[in-house]
Amino acid sequence: MIRMYAEIIRIRFLMMLAYRVNYYSGILIYSLNIGAYYFLWTAIYGGQGSINGFTALQMATYIAISWMSRAFYFNNVDREIATEIRDGTVAIQFIRPYNYLMVKVFQSFGEGIFRLVLFSVPGMFLVSLIFPIQLPGFGWIWLKFALSLFLGFVINIQINILVGILAFFVLNNQGMLWAKRMIVDLLSGLTIPIAFFPIWAQWVLKALPFQAISYLPSVVIVKDLSGSAFWGAVGIQAMWCVLLLIPIQMIWNKARHTLVVQGG
Repeated sequence: MIRMYAEIIRIRFLMMLAYRVNYYSGILIYSLNIGAYYFLWTAIYGGQGSINGFTALQMATYIAISWMSRAFYFNNVDREIATEIRDGTVAIQFIRPYNYLMVKVFQSFGEGIFRLVLFSVPGMFLVSLIFPIQLPGFGWIWLKFALSLFLGFVINIQINILVGILAFFVLNNQGMLWAKRMIVDLLSGLTIPIAFFPIWAQWVLKALPFQAISYLPSVVIVKDLSGSAFWGAVGIQAMWCVLLLIPIQMIWNKARHTLVVQGG
């Protein structure tokens, strides 16, 4: 079984390699996004030393880290699932000797590895040459960041799967997919760090899984979290990895008995 899933990762990586030119152009697009946010926040700081616990240099680093991390955890598995439900190919997946949702997870992981190697790493190198960001040297901090980022990837794909399988009940969930993407980008701290939200909003967001996707991994490296602060952040992420399995399994079990194929 492990060998099969490893092969799924390899195949998806090779598939993405066929479209690598798109990702080279994506590096430029992400760099432009980082540049736009960098100049916006530079204007907001206006020479101030620190705002809400972030210095101007830390904010520039946060922007770069969060956007390049997004290249790793971002995927369209929710759209893929919804499409397969609408065209009926998901019915064929049910009779095959593997777990459909696990296949989607490992396919997305293969895509994530591709994006990490050929998008995030070269993109971060390019951005570091253009904008004044401060990345730590080689050390344990990068391993801690890798663990947190991986957990963020898991949470993001769980949310994507959860939204994707809702297509079993609404048939056309395109609006839901777009809304989910905007909500994740906003509430995960990608566009605005959670620390910049009003206090009441921060309490609300801490009760939701979105901060565990982008904000916590970025803070791990920007703030150099260690000790109880780091393990507390990772503990929150691990908790959501487990909790999100419950609604996914409940909806998936119900969905398998509620399959309606459009045109079928």
